Amino acid sequence: MTDTTTLTKSILLRANKEQVWEYLTDPDKLAIWFHKPTKSLAAGQTYEMYGTESGKKLMWGETTVADPFDRLEMTFSIAPMNGASSHVVWTLQDVPGGTRLNLTHSGLPANEETFGLALALDKGWEDHMARMRADIHAD
Repeated sequence: MTDTTTLTKSILLRANKEQVWEYLTDPDKLAIWFHKPTKSLAAGQTYEMYGTESGKKLMWGETTVADPFDRLEMTFSIAPMNGASSHVVWTLQDVPGGTRLNLTHSGLPANEETFGLALALDKGWEDHMARMRADIHAD
């Protein structure tokens, strides 16, 4: 059995679940805080996301679950993973005044050689989610 690493993040957003869902699935909203896909994310469809400045393909996978306003699941691969795939799950919860957005990124290899990748993804998710919060709270 291969050891794996799981990253978990959670943020509070002053927005309803429908608004947050747009930031997770709409290409124009994703481009604000993450990377831009060629189409909206929908269950059963593959996706590719590109750097908004570089135009380079940065990540790809398949959206496996899209339960509007509650749960989004996808496979996740990037070049440094050398063909391996991991699993990303977003869950949205109503909280007084807004939404709690939870991220679980699992299936990352966990060994000394790949620890740098886990660290980079951990920091990357924090940075991306902070940009989402900043945009949502800009109003």
